[in-house]
Amino acid sequence: MSLFDKILIANRGEIACRVMRTCRQLGIATVAVYSEADRNAEHVRIADESVCIGPPEATASYLDRQAVLEAALTTGSQAIHPGYGFLSENAEFAEMVEAAGLMFIGPKAASMRAMGSKAGAKALMAAHGVPVVPGYGGEDQDPAHLQREADSVGYPLMIKAAHGGGGKGMRIVHEPAVFAAALESCQREARNAFGKDRVLLERYIEKPRHIEFQIFADSHGNTIHLGERECSAQRRFQKVIEESPSPFLDAEHRARMAQAAVAAARAVDYRNAGTVEFIVAPNGDFYFMEINSRLQVEHPVTEMVTGLDLVQWQIEVAAGRPLPLPQDAIRHQGHAIEVRLYAENPDLNFMPGSGTIRQLHLPDTDPGLRIDGGFRQGDHVSVFYDPMLAKLIVHADSREAALQRLQDALAGCQIFGLPSNIGFLEDLVAHPAVQRGDIDTGFLDRNLNEVLKQPEQLPAWHTIAAAYFSLKAAEHAVSSAHSGDPWSQRDFWRQHGHAAFRVAMKHHADYELFLIRLAGDQLSLSVHDAVFEARIRDAGRDMVSLDLDGRHHTLHCFHYDNTLVVHDGRRRSHWQIRIPGSDAGDGANRSDGFIRAPMPGKLAVLKVQSGQSVQAGDELAIMESMKMELSIKAPGNGSITGILAEAGSMLDSDAGIFSWEPAND
Repeated sequence: MSLFDKILIANRGEIACRVMRTCRQLGIATVAVYSEADRNAEHVRIADESVCIGPPEATASYLDRQAVLEAALTTGSQAIHPGYGFLSENAEFAEMVEAAGLMFIGPKAASMRAMGSKAGAKALMAAHGVPVVPGYGGEDQDPAHLQREADSVGYPLMIKAAHGGGGKGMRIVHEPAVFAAALESCQREARNAFGKDRVLLERYIEKPRHIEFQIFADSHGNTIHLGERECSAQRRFQKVIEESPSPFLDAEHRARMAQAAVAAARAVDYRNAGTVEFIVAPNGDFYFMEINSRLQVEHPVTEMVTGLDLVQWQIEVAAGRPLPLPQDAIRHQGHAIEVRLYAENPDLNFMPGSGTIRQLHLPDTDPGLRIDGGFRQGDHVSVFYDPMLAKLIVHADSREAALQRLQDALAGCQIFGLPSNIGFLEDLVAHPAVQRGDIDTGFLDRNLNEVLKQPEQLPAWHTIAAAYFSLKAAEHAVSSAHSGDPWSQRDFWRQHGHAAFRVAMKHHADYELFLIRLAGDQLSLSVHDAVFEARIRDAGRDMVSLDLDGRHHTLHCFHYDNTLVVHDGRRRSHWQIRIPGSDAGDGANRSDGFIRAPMPGKLAVLKVQSGQSVQAGDELAIMESMKMELSIKAPGNGSITGILAEAGSMLDSDAGIFSWEPAND
């Protein structure tokens, strides 16, 4: 049975690029769809054909079922691969594709419907002997009834959107008094994300682990699993670190959970790739959460430990072929870990960023390091979509070696032009709890400040290296401008002895003046009354090896414009170089009578009116951007003097939302 000649990928970014890679290896032509915002996106560049399907808003482009289907038909595609997100779990779209005579590379619509409602899926699993968490998933969604059911289930409990996933529409409630507000917020988020606001209630398992099993089934009656992935390191229900195998499971628990995962897939007559997700209590008891009827963001983890291409399996199963391997032929080797690189600022509550990638540094790949990305240097990251830029996936013989490999890979990453979570990932991966594998789903939310906290004292070798790199950057700039003129070179050579050079830099505080001298291999740095001395063993424009106080340190540097990022292999420090004439203040803390949008996005809700008095911390509005909901609060006591934006409007970062006057108290 032959495979397809041409497949349309109904997605964007790194997942579209990843599907296209397998299609190319199989000799299958690919069609990209794109919104106007993605006209120059990477997935459009690498596809064989591309079709614009609408404006930037996802609801009018990537979620427009008819536009996607028409693109497939007009290009002569034989099948549609939905990736994950967007239309990947939309039963109506799957039916439309099949009705048009095309193949949907995923499960059947009937299976999606059985799983699309978390409440229905939970009841079905219980009927087939799969353990489920106590809770309520009934049709009666009246708030008063839900409050009574919540009180009956007991606290703490979880409110979950009955449709959708990705951590959206989920709230933990610890006491009855806050249930109503949490329910309202959860329903609003679910309605905006999935178009449906039905919720279900579940007993919240304290300090649980999140462990999921990759399952696969074909149309010949074969259903198997490909092992587990642990995704317990989460922030606000969004997975941060994924790994396989789980450091928690022993052989007995692994076998029981695998058996339950296969039973769950058979209960809904599953086809193609899917993931059965479990919540696992500290004592090892496990409960069914949901089946994700699609390929997962973290599927490369399974590919690394099995050596299999899951997208190829998807295509072969969709074409009617049996599974390539039976259960007893699946082999697992070593340990794999994945992290996701996002354009977001961890120091500002992980606020998403948008704009142009001015510089993109990623390490070279090898058999132990895989990078799945969807952006290049110079690309624009849009406010309209998820801000994930790439995924790093490492593989080694042991978990300890894989963690080391991941730390090395992160040290080679840097993005200029946008904020990123790279430093945060480095700190998290190095945390003792992660190193031990002692993580539950609430660990990161409980300990976020500890993970984000930077040591009070910056090591001296960072300061010395930063001064050295800043001078090398200045040398390079002058050399480029005065090539061939040795008297204009800003280097260490002088006809009569060794000069001291002034370099103005700042780390976190204000600019400081550094004096640096190099005599032979001896480097001397002075700032205020402090003097640092080190011996240079080896050096270049972007690397320096130092001997300092009897210890050896090798550091490298990323440089863009007037910014330096210095890295010693475990920690990075950020520096600004003084540019002549740029003495103006940063202006970050201005107070100009306006309350502004802290990020680009949609103004979802306005909660105050003009003329209304407010107290510090009062919620004034809610913004939505890139799968994130942000509360806009009053910066102090005062009164709202004007409403500058309408609910539902798209705002740029720093756009005015309110004019206000602070109180005189």
